[in-house]
Order: sequence, then C-alpha cells, then structure tokens
Amino acid sequence: MSQASPVTTMAATLGDAAVVSPSRPPRPGAGAFMKVVREPIGLIGLVIIVTLIVVAILAPVIAPYPPDDQPGRRLESPNSTYWLGTDDLGRDIFSRLLYGARVSLQVGIIAVGIALVIGGILGLLSGYYVGIVDALVQRLVDILLAFPTLILVIALTTVMGASTATAMIAIGIAYSPAIARVVRGATLQVRQEQYVEAGKTIGVGPSRMILRHIVPNIAPPVIVQSTLLLSTAILAEAALSFLGLGTQPPAASWGAMLGAGRKYMETAPWVAIFPGLAISITVLGFNLLGDAMRDALDPRLRQR
Repeated sequence: MSQASPVTTMAATLGDAAVVSPSRPPRPGAGAFMKVVREPIGLIGLVIIVTLIVVAILAPVIAPYPPDDQPGRRLESPNSTYWLGTDDLGRDIFSRLLYGARVSLQVGIIAVGIALVIGGILGLLSGYYVGIVDALVQRLVDILLAFPTLILVIALTTVMGASTATAMIAIGIAYSPAIARVVRGATLQVRQEQYVEAGKTIGVGPSRMILRHIVPNIAPPVIVQSTLLLSTAILAEAALSFLGLGTQPPAASWGAMLGAGRKYMETAPWVAIFPGLAISITVLGFNLLGDAMRDALDPRLRQR
C-alpha cells in the first residue's frame, strides 16, 4: 500500500483548522441573548411574545368558553361574565382572542419558515455561485419584488383558494425575496473571509463549505430579518382574514374578528377594538424584539 505524502497528510489533518481560522467572526450565543434582555425594548418585546406563546398554548385551559359557543346575548358589552363582551353571534370575544393567538402564531412561524427555506436556498446559491447562477436568481427575485407584498399575497391566495394553509404558503412565497436578498448579501461578505478561501484551497466541497462554515456565520442578520418578518406575516394573515381570504369562519382569527366587527363600530366598538389591540400589541412585540436583536447581533454595534 502506498503511503500518503507528508503534504497530503498535513492538509487532511489541518483541514478543519484552516477553515476555522482566527479570522472567523464570533457566533451569537448567550452573550447576545443577555444583551437583548438587558435592553428595555428587547425585554418588553420578549415579555409580549412569551406571553402570547403561553396564552396560545394554554388557550383551552384559560378560555372560559369554546371559541364557537354562543353563551351570551348578541353584542353584550364587557362585564364580569364576559370580560371583553360578546360579538354579533353571542360568542365570547375573550375566548376567541385566545384561540386567535394560536392561528396568528401558527401562520407567522410557518410562513416565515417557508420564506427561510425558499429565500435561504436562493440567497445561498446566488451569493456563493456568482455569475450566471447569481444573475438568474436575482432576476427571479426582482420579478417577485416588482409586486407589492400584500398584492402578491392576495393574488396567490386567490389562485390557490382561501384557507389558513394557503395563506401560510402565499405569505411565505411573498416574503422569500426579502430573505434571499439578506442571505445573498451576507454570503457575498462571508465568502471573502480568509477561512473560506483557506477551505477552498485545501479542497473543501461547496456543500460542506456552505452548510458548516457559511450558514452559521450568516445567521445573525437572517435571525433579525426573520424576527421582523414574523410581525409582518402576522399582520398579512390578519389582512387576508379581514378580506375573507385567510382563515375561514367559524375558526377564530383576529383579522376575521376585526372585519366582522367593523360594522358595529358605532353601536358595539369593543367587537373590533379588542382584536385590533391584539394585532397591534403582537406586531409591536416582534418589532421591539427584532430591533433589540439587531443591536445585539450587529458586529458594528457590538464593537461600540
């Protein structure tokens, strides 16, 4: 058997060490999380989001009535029995808001997940394989960005049919160009680092280079963008449900509740006010957390 040459042995032994060179930027960890928590806006946003998650999970336990039950009279004002009043069908608004949190979180998380998968793949291909691949991907992204996001979501939902599932898919597709642009920009920056060049020199394959060394180092801007997109995805779902293109009755949805209550703004304003407040507070929470995460994960701000 032939023995490997000393040069080959050294390259194989030091392969990962060359890629993990001191020039690699530090990855976000517990320190970044603590910085987010120490910031007032980050702490407020985190409290809002954690409260929303707990409420959504424990909705069957917290809600005094099932969301579709009609225990009260129509348009009953808030009182000790129905804390936020009842809607036009006699359903408890408080119970429906709790169950509506489930729909909003589900749509937001899954839609952003779809955008991450589609946009992440397109952005990585575009940023790593410059040239014809980059040009083709960017033209596709430009076509999607040519349409206003909400208009594109409405068009896709209309074609696929109105439902919660199609709303998640449509929102994910419509928001994927934003993720693709962020991923591409970060990939273009990271691929010029010394540890990436060293990895290419010793023969590290593209798939391994992307998955093990580029993806972890482009995570901070992608995490921030995803957090901010969660708020807009929830808002988009509410808009679709408001227009009758999202979650369909009798399922509880904040947008649908807001749409049904707009006709009673003069006689029973609580029917529309409370769903509107729920949407506003949730969007505010994700925006505050996203801003705090951007301050904590941005390397230019971390050096200050």
